[in-house]
Amino acid sequence: MAQVPQTFFDALAVRTWCSLALDALGRAREEIDAINVYPVADGDTGTNLYLTLESAAGAVEAVFAGYETGGGRPSLADAVHAMAHGALIGARGNSGTILAQLLRGMAQVLAAQGDDSHADGPGLRRALRRAADSARQAVAHPVEGTVLTVAAAAADAAEGVGEAGGDCGTVARAAYDAARTALAATPGQLAALEHAGVVDAGGRGLVTVLGALVETFTGETPADPDGHPRGPAASQARGCPSGTLIACPDPGAAPDGGGPAFEVIYLLEAGDDAVARLRRRLDALGDSLVVVGGDGLWNVHVHVDDAGAAVEAGVEAGRPYRIRITHFGADDAHTAHGERPPRERAQRAVVAVVPGEGLAGLYTGAGATTVLARPGEPPASGELVEAVRRAHAREVVLLPNDPELRHTAAAAAEQARTEGIRVALIPTRSAVQGIAALAVHEPDRRFDEDVVSMTSAAGATRYAEVTVAEHESWTTAGICQAGDVLGLIDGDVAVIGADVTATAETVLDRMLAAGGELVTLVLGDEAPDGVTDHLQTRVRETYLAVDTVVYRGGRQGALLLIGVE
Repeated sequence: MAQVPQTFFDALAVRTWCSLALDALGRAREEIDAINVYPVADGDTGTNLYLTLESAAGAVEAVFAGYETGGGRPSLADAVHAMAHGALIGARGNSGTILAQLLRGMAQVLAAQGDDSHADGPGLRRALRRAADSARQAVAHPVEGTVLTVAAAAADAAEGVGEAGGDCGTVARAAYDAARTALAATPGQLAALEHAGVVDAGGRGLVTVLGALVETFTGETPADPDGHPRGPAASQARGCPSGTLIACPDPGAAPDGGGPAFEVIYLLEAGDDAVARLRRRLDALGDSLVVVGGDGLWNVHVHVDDAGAAVEAGVEAGRPYRIRITHFGADDAHTAHGERPPRERAQRAVVAVVPGEGLAGLYTGAGATTVLARPGEPPASGELVEAVRRAHAREVVLLPNDPELRHTAAAAAEQARTEGIRVALIPTRSAVQGIAALAVHEPDRRFDEDVVSMTSAAGATRYAEVTVAEHESWTTAGICQAGDVLGLIDGDVAVIGADVTATAETVLDRMLAAGGELVTLVLGDEAPDGVTDHLQTRVRETYLAVDTVVYRGGRQGALLLIGVE
């Protein structure tokens, strides 16, 4: 469907831009991941940018939803503040953290329009300038040939047009064209890119986001960025597919792995003075230091060998939370010089994302390598890649157990394949589907047959969850209020109730109306006592020849997970 162009930069334009940019990054994610060689070749730049913008777009949608229930519409300041805050708390990796600061810089200018509900071309020009400058200031040691260079080129071009009074579409187009040109030049500025034969992955992502800005104001989708440094003939000579728009990486061109072993990211509540001291301390501990945010809330990103020291520095500065530590690989400073001989690889393993400690124990007991996804803290692709490496197998079946992890899991699978591991991604959407898949897993049969059997078992399992609404919202079952009990079947709200046990019974009855032989119940820590006993009795007395199995999931987010196969 053709996009209706926006004339000014108002709240609706912010919403449209976030939506278009998210779609564009989703399409470009794998391509961007594939060219990620700097500062660390961990193959997750595209995924990190996507997840960061997904958080920003979700925050904007939440603001619109809040106003729409009252019949109003948010102001430009409301929308851009939500966008910036969402990006800040959801920022992933080096690239995502810088993108969050770019959006924050734009928001600072666009929100300062006084009583105006929109910004014009000159306002967008100033916003792009602030974005580029604030992102550069957030990086401890800026390097040319990166997203910072691309952002600066976009801002410079926008300033030239903005001074002439151009509208938002004209300013956005100038910024996009200049960013494309700067992206194509990045290999000549950074040796790692030149050696690998690729453009900068973060810069490529920013060009995609700016392309969505052009579409927002003109209704026209810009041509895909051609950041190829040497032209298509060179791409094909390296074995890349005909028509590749940017150079594919030379498999032998990856960095030597001599950098820090861990990526540490956390949100931090702290004052400006404490953050200034934190910057100095983290700068001495490692590299790739980026600290973004302000007004008491910060997102801290650094690569270090001593992850504990990086977290301890945050504790001394304020209150760190949502701490995420990713191990870059086995051949780092902590393991490269060990004396133990490498153990023999297993033929096949299962790697699964699980939402609670109880399920982690269940999956581990069944032989799977697990990645714990705590509520509100989904794992990054780097964590999934590390889990695949930790499984130490020639063949790996990956179970994401969450539809929101499809891009993350796909990026991790692709990265693992480049390391010679055969990976099959089964698109499980819930932990109960993963349980069904794991139950039929047979490592001794052919890989393809095992994957088909596990996929079939997962697909034959309907899934549901019972949870509590956090705020008033429109759902597929009507309007819910904060505190209502929600029953979701196959991802959609099907039941709105006031009692957990009654809602769970209604959900279970609806699922079993279509038949079933086995009911799986996974109980969360916050579920009321007696709910599983009630449901087991309900199944035993109402549905003949249907078995029930109960597991304790721990702190899994949902009060109850239900599977019917």
